Amino acid sequence: MTTIQAVHLTERRHHVRGFWSVAFLFTVTMAFAAAPAPLYVFYVDEQGWSSFVITLVFATYGAGVAVSLFLAGHLSDRFGRRRVVAPAVLLNVLSALIFLSTHELGWLLLARLLSGLGVGMLTATATAHLAELHRTARPGAPATRAEVVATAANIGGLGLGPLVAGALAEWAPRPLYTPYAVFAFLMVVGMLAVVAAPETVDTDQPGWTYRPQRVRVPADARGAYFAAGMASFVAFAMFGFFTSLVPSFLAGDLDMHSHLVAGLVGFSIFGAAALSQVVAGRRPRRQLYVIGLVALTAGLLLVVGALLSGTFWALVVGAVVTGAGSGTSFKAAVATVISVAPAESRGEALAGLFLMAYLGITVPVVLLGILVQYVATEPAMLAFGALLLVLLGVAARGVSGSRRTT
Repeated sequence: MTTIQAVHLTERRHHVRGFWSVAFLFTVTMAFAAAPAPLYVFYVDEQGWSSFVITLVFATYGAGVAVSLFLAGHLSDRFGRRRVVAPAVLLNVLSALIFLSTHELGWLLLARLLSGLGVGMLTATATAHLAELHRTARPGAPATRAEVVATAANIGGLGLGPLVAGALAEWAPRPLYTPYAVFAFLMVVGMLAVVAAPETVDTDQPGWTYRPQRVRVPADARGAYFAAGMASFVAFAMFGFFTSLVPSFLAGDLDMHSHLVAGLVGFSIFGAAALSQVVAGRRPRRQLYVIGLVALTAGLLLVVGALLSGTFWALVVGAVVTGAGSGTSFKAAVATVISVAPAESRGEALAGLFLMAYLGITVPVVLLGILVQYVATEPAMLAFGALLLVLLGVAARGVSGSRRTT
């Protein structure tokens, strides 16, 4: 082996280690962001929160993500991936410290806002960083591994959070302390590992001036980009529903007070989403969209039917089907954006996609939370389901009209 070959091999190994370090940090940070879901019932019992307050706490997180994506989600294209990842994770560590310190609503709203701001900075940055590290570590290889790992870390992390938090709340002491302490420790460990990861962005860009988020994709790819965003909006709307209101429904309507069960139900939708991305493999994006949107429609109908009838197992099956559809659709959406966005603005384009996704995780759930304050659960759920079915139709039409999703 020549000296040049040895240098290239060492560089590739460095990028491989960096790739998995970023994947770990991405996963545990997203897990922390979703960890409070099965713990909300403790706050209900202790503080007397209503379902609307839970929705408000969740919406504060979603609003933080959306604002951050709009204002800062694209900054890693200029300042580098690592320089954005570090403050993003530190905001979530600070959020965990607030959760560890107080149970007062105002402070917890601040904690969720900080977590959302950090996640908004992290999602597009980590996704772009993984794609670029993979490209250097495995030159000439398809981008499939990076796409699967990025979406699995994002969605799989959101699923692991409720599962781990629910298990710790069920069996470990101090259920409103231990889960946050565990995730804070893991985030700090992951951040220390990522410090050594290679930087993949040329930060020497003279004449750069700040501006809020702006999506730049080629004109002939805008239809594909819109379809990706709309599919992500609906997929994340179902994620938001399962991480905000479903745990309260289990405890209040089905009289199921196990925190582990609440975590398992949340994990079922995210776990199915992550698994579906692995199973999907290298299928064409148009095929992934078709499978995903059909599964999303079937899962949505099952979930609404389960909530109206009070059937637990139908809810679990609906969560799994919905998760599979969401994961498949989101995989196709991320792959679409990576393929159509110019390299110099890939982080910005991904930030735009995640902005649409996190509007989906927030807006429909907030509307549902407000609606149940004025009408019974049954008509509120029917309205929620009808809205998402309409949006699924819009997404399907966008996919069918796009010429760049295959």
